[in-house]
Amino acid sequence: VQLQAFGGGLVQPGGSLRLSCAVSKLTLNYYGLGWFRQAPGKEREGVACISSHEPDLYYGDSVKGRFTISRDNFNDTVVYLQMDNLKPEDTAVYYCAARRTILSDCSITAKDNNYWGQGTQVTVSS
Repeated sequence: VQLQAFGGGLVQPGGSLRLSCAVSKLTLNYYGLGWFRQAPGKEREGVACISSHEPDLYYGDSVKGRFTISRDNFNDTVVYLQMDNLKPEDTAVYYCAARRTILSDCSITAKDNNYWGQGTQVTVSS
């Protein structure tokens, strides 16, 4: 399984950004896809995740109401993270991850995820 995240950049507080993650070589029947972030000196934090079937969605408390995770309408292995009303504390390297599962679920706990992509930097600053 390979994941590639892109779409990071510099944005002003209150602005928006959309991250994309393309997943390839995914041969699992059931899986979860998620977004995580890590700021300097901090632990990796779960941001949002979505399951493969009848999608369940979960969000970290710090992003609820501001971030939205979704899958591409035509390609289930492309997942987006729409980030609105960005704050300086959202500054971090953002990673996408995939979770093997026998049921359709996902997890925003980092250790529950099996495959990771490289990160993309998001900086929120005026």
